[in-house]
Formats: sequence, structure tokens, C-alpha cells
Amino acid sequence: MVVTVDQIREGGLSLDETLSESFLTHALAEVKDTGFRPDGPALLHVKLQKTGSGVLLRGSTEVAVHTLCRRCLADVHLRIPVSFTLNLVAQAARKGGEDEDDEQTERAGTFDLERADEELFDGKTIDLDPLVREQVLLAVPMHAVCTEDCRGLCGTCGQNLNEGQCDCARGQVDPRLAALKNIKLN
Repeated sequence: MVVTVDQIREGGLSLDETLSESFLTHALAEVKDTGFRPDGPALLHVKLQKTGSGVLLRGSTEVAVHTLCRRCLADVHLRIPVSFTLNLVAQAARKGGEDEDDEQTERAGTFDLERADEELFDGKTIDLDPLVREQVLLAVPMHAVCTEDCRGLCGTCGQNLNEGQCDCARGQVDPRLAALKNIKLN
């Protein structure tokens, strides 16, 4: 989805776009597979507004996904709200305002807190796809569980402890670590 700056009028530009299931699948597995899969398409609401230094982008959506519970491997379905505000700055405007020290700092890979919410664009067109893809990926939790009190699987026999107890001995010590029981600390 590409927007030209000329399309943005004085009152701003509002868009409602559908994020396809294939787009979301690609977003969730782009850098490293997250283990999350979309349950269908999502509706993206975007508001673009011109500012003195570029364009202010506000967006929101809710993505329905499923994955496996980290503890018991049951299917987990989540609705993940994604809301973001980005300050899009034209590359020409950014370069014009920097001195040589700022350029060296940027090449060195340091993080400038004042520019944390800024994204560069060419000054004429805004490609929303990579921006939305990044925001969806940032909103996904690291891990999902079916319930907060999920008991997981038995480490010995694999029984789902949410469904019932197993006959495995509890408190069994790994023989490789058994010698540590004899250590006395002062």
C-alpha cells in the first residue's frame, strides 16, 4: 500500500485497508518465524497528517492469531491490538539538518531517543507495508499460554497436567546434579 504525499490534504487522509491473511503470515515470519499464524484478514485504520517536518502516521488494527501454548502445546487463539504513531521524516529534510558529527553517530549505530519514533521516507511516497509489518511484529507477545495457571506437560512422560495427574515420581533429581545435594554452604 503506497500513499503519495500529494494525496494528503490539509485535514489529513484517512484510510481503511484490509491486511490480507498472506500479508500477515509474511509479517509474522519475515525475520524469524514467531510461531504465530493469522486466523484471517484484519482491517487497518490509518490517519496521515502533514506536519512541518514530514507526515504524522497513526494506525490501529486488531490481528487474530493462533499458536501453541508454551507450557502444554494446546492451541491458543489471541486477538492482538496493534496501535502505533510514527513521525515520517523526508530523507532530504533529515540530511539537511545534520552536521558531520550526527552523520558519524548515525553510521556508528547509536540510538537517539529523540528520533525513536521517526521513520525516513523519500519525501514523495510512503510505503505503508513495511511500517505496518514492523508494528504487527512488535505487538506480538514473545510467548502465549492457554491460561495463566496452565500446569504444562510432565517432563518425564509428557502427560498434559491440565487434564490429570500422571504416575511419575515428583521431586526426582537429575542424577547429573545429585552430587550438588551434598554441598554445604556457610
